[in-house]
Amino acid sequence: MPWIRIVAISLAVLAALAVFAPSSAHADPYRWCAVYSGTDGGDGANCGFVTLEQCRATISGIGGYCGPNPFYSGPQEKPGRRARKRDRD
Repeated sequence: MPWIRIVAISLAVLAALAVFAPSSAHADPYRWCAVYSGTDGGDGANCGFVTLEQCRATISGIGGYCGPNPFYSGPQEKPGRRARKRDRD
C-alpha cells in the first residue's frame, strides 16, 4: 500500500508548510497612546486606544497626555461620503 505512505507524507508536508508559512500582516488598529510621566524619570506609555476619547478618559485624574501611536498602520482618514448618483431622464 504505497499510496498510504504517499498520502501520509503529503499531509506531513502540507502541515509543515502551514506552520512555517509567513502569515499576512495585520494593521495596528490602535491610533492613540497615553503617555504617563513618572516621578523618578520612569515614563510609561499605553498604545492601546482606538479613539482619542478613550485615551483622554484613561489619563484623566492620573496625568499624562495623549499622542498619536507611532506604530499605527491603519487608515489615515475616515473615507469620505460617496456622491449620490443622479437620475437620468
